[in-house]
Amino acid sequence: MGCDASVLLDDTANFTGEKTAGPNNNSLRGFDVIDTIKSQLESSCPGVVSCADLLATAARDSVVALGGPSWNLAFGRRDSITASLSAANSNIPAPTLNLSGLITSFSNLGFTANEMVALSGSHTIGQARCTVFRARIYNENNINSSFATSLRANCPSSGGDNNLSPLDVVSPTSFDNTYFTNLLNQNGLLHSDQELFNGGSTDAQVRTYSSNAATFSTDFANGMVKMSNLNPLTGSSGQVRTNCRRTN
Repeated sequence: MGCDASVLLDDTANFTGEKTAGPNNNSLRGFDVIDTIKSQLESSCPGVVSCADLLATAARDSVVALGGPSWNLAFGRRDSITASLSAANSNIPAPTLNLSGLITSFSNLGFTANEMVALSGSHTIGQARCTVFRARIYNENNINSSFATSLRANCPSSGGDNNLSPLDVVSPTSFDNTYFTNLLNQNGLLHSDQELFNGGSTDAQVRTYSSNAATFSTDFANGMVKMSNLNPLTGSSGQVRTNCRRTN
């Protein structure tokens, strides 16, 4: 599992892809945007730009477009010719993990606890489904009561599983450090979010990021460079797909 665009592959007779993995199902979106970009690239420069390079670039440029930091990218990744539902379920951190589980999950992929906290700051944008945070807003104690009440209107105790709420309710369309300020106020949407500030070893780092946006931006950018270089396929490995949804 790495930066090889395996997540973009649709299911085939030979494998079940990663789009329906627990952390991705009905949550990961924007595949049509990738399709449009890839189609334009193939028209202008056929068979050259991989889907993996496209994803890495789109991740950076979307952060920049929302006011976040930029970072340098290396290119030349190639695309996988298969995908693994089981690997996605095993390797993508679940929103129910506690702090030790988060640290272990990231460590298994070569990331430190500090890098895990920095990369978690990506939750300053994006949305989550009701089914993912329902238990938190109804059952947990380390949550601001007003915050929990406000979320229940759109996330009933039963039903409405796919109703969406922003991961950062204060500035959901700006890439900033508000996510960490939210955690100080016990306004983390996911259980795993609030675990970063819950009396554990990462509390101090959350406080630092909440008061120093520049430090967060630098650490996040460095973490994204490392993530973009996670087990890439290069040379003759894999292929450059002409359609990101299927192999050539």
